[in-house]
Amino acid sequence: MARPRPGRAAGGRFIVAATAAVTLAGILPAAHAAAAPVPRIDLVVLVVDDGSAAVDAIVSELAGTGVPHRTLDLNDPARPRVDASFLSDTVDGRPRARFQGVVVPDEDPFGADTAAGAAENAALFAYERTFGIRQVDTYTWSHPGVGLEYVDNGGYAGVLDGARSAVTTAGRAGVFGYLDGPVTFEDNSPLVAESYGYAGRPREGFTSLLDAPVGDGSSRASLIGEYTHDGRRELVVTFAYNRHQRQFRVLARGIVEWLTQGVHLGQSRNYFSVHIDDVFAPDARWDTARNCTPGDIDCPGGGDGAGAPIRMTAADAAHAAAWQRSAGFTLDMVHNAGAGEEWKAEHQGSDPLTDRLLADKAQYRWINHTYTHPFLGCVQDASTVPWKCATDTAGNTRWVGRAEISAQIRDNHEWAVRKGLPVDRTELVTGEHSGLKTLPQQPVDNPNLAGALADNGVKWIASDNSREPRQRPVGAARTVPRHPMNVYYNVGTAAEMADEYNWIYTAADDGGSGVCETDPASTCLPEPLDTATGYASYIVPQEARTALGHVVANDPRPHYAHQSNLAEERLLYPVLDKVLADYRALFADSAPVVNPRQREAGTELQRRAAWERALADGQVTAYRIGGTVTVKAPSGVAAPVTAPEGTRKQRLLTTTVFGSAYAGTRSEWATPEPLQSAITLRLPA
Repeated sequence: MARPRPGRAAGGRFIVAATAAVTLAGILPAAHAAAAPVPRIDLVVLVVDDGSAAVDAIVSELAGTGVPHRTLDLNDPARPRVDASFLSDTVDGRPRARFQGVVVPDEDPFGADTAAGAAENAALFAYERTFGIRQVDTYTWSHPGVGLEYVDNGGYAGVLDGARSAVTTAGRAGVFGYLDGPVTFEDNSPLVAESYGYAGRPREGFTSLLDAPVGDGSSRASLIGEYTHDGRRELVVTFAYNRHQRQFRVLARGIVEWLTQGVHLGQSRNYFSVHIDDVFAPDARWDTARNCTPGDIDCPGGGDGAGAPIRMTAADAAHAAAWQRSAGFTLDMVHNAGAGEEWKAEHQGSDPLTDRLLADKAQYRWINHTYTHPFLGCVQDASTVPWKCATDTAGNTRWVGRAEISAQIRDNHEWAVRKGLPVDRTELVTGEHSGLKTLPQQPVDNPNLAGALADNGVKWIASDNSREPRQRPVGAARTVPRHPMNVYYNVGTAAEMADEYNWIYTAADDGGSGVCETDPASTCLPEPLDTATGYASYIVPQEARTALGHVVANDPRPHYAHQSNLAEERLLYPVLDKVLADYRALFADSAPVVNPRQREAGTELQRRAAWERALADGQVTAYRIGGTVTVKAPSGVAAPVTAPEGTRKQRLLTTTVFGSAYAGTRSEWATPEPLQSAITLRLPA
């Protein structure tokens, strides 16, 4: 349970530049102030880091959205001392503020109880007054020093789990205008206090932006607000949080917009796309007695006693199309045409499912999943459990050949073209993400994979985010990591789903596999789920919460499930419905869910990686002088830039509307106009 004045620690570094028209009181004599040049303000955020979870959360938002920042580690005795020369200087005769905003642990960042700390505080606060720089107090308590009453004067201090806070009228008119509904604090476990905070009544100079009911509920007190005093502005946050908690994630955008006054490098969207793998193919069924899936390579006994496979029907396909229309959301159908053709041949040449999906083909996006879904890595030796890579007589790994991989890609794509599916040949998902390295058995990619991708024009190949969260090259192609959804491929009913979930997440003494006891990334259930109710009561909320956490974290990576999850009891829809309903209840229409296709997600990740490299190498310069923003980046690197509505991009002799609208701002991956060496923006007056 976190409380104010956490410990001090940790750092990062940077180079970049922004500006605002502010008075130069304290820099030039009053008689010359009118003639003084407008200062330059570099588009970099200064982070004073004490190692607390709240500071880390803000850093995660800055880093995740591409906002340049420099970190001072308060635990490092060799860190630079903060004084006037550290914070500002003069460039070409113009005063320069090195930082456009300051993130600090609390209102006393350097410790006023020592002479050195008091001097650093004084230098920082003078800098903020001089250049109009804003400060975020990441977590403090309610007291008059931050513009709030003590909590014993009509406030509250304590656990906030499950509390329903609300954006105030001032917050909605300002930086939190992208939020509609209440911001509910997470309460994931009744056994653990997850959030602690202070709700204080505002004093003079304090404007609450997020508040909560206190006492009998007839009055409200602030959890986030702006404190204007002594020529400075502080954003005061009086609840503890970490980078993963939903209440922080949904508020983080507004905190950064407030800090940077709406002008900064970096951009953010709320992404959600869902791939449905194995379309046209059947999926094997979980055996609740053997606790494995007959027919899978790691199930003892092979396919003996396998239950009926799970495959969508024409009615399931019709339901999918109808659900898309009502939900306002498009699914990506990741298809295996050859598996469908095999099914048809086994059923007297008739396949109503394929007929229905083809009739509705324009309503979906389609992605190549190879023709018959074979494993495309090493040749698997199933004589042991788990399987291993087969070797030749010399002990060399045997690999699936380039021609076979290429044929699987080509044949599936050509079938899709013949059927008129709107498929993009640059996108590919291999069966089980095979061909890519698969630990522990196959620690490297199939050396034949990259050539086969090139043979077929594939630029984006899906990978499993739980194994490889970072994008990487595969020859000339690049991976697109996908989030696996905990709605399993081998279940058609809620009871089957709960049974398999119990096996994976229950201790051995409780009848489970015990894997959760040895896997550091896993947590055991306190007791097995009721197979009749566990899916709806526990798994659906858990999975929806996880997926929504990705959505609100500026994460473009797709999620994936399987066609079996749209069949029989149609298990995927409750999860998707909850994700979308919870999202739309919270966010305003100005911040819709962005539903990228695979190539768009891949391009976004590729741009981010290039941007991160440019920042790390100190190759970006960005600053603001009055109403003009200038950004210089290496050739070929697009810069993510966010600015207010009404901003225009300068061309040689004219201007054009800048960026696209999202969440009350405008942003884009920007590059210089022809014959220009820098991006130039004109801010609204």
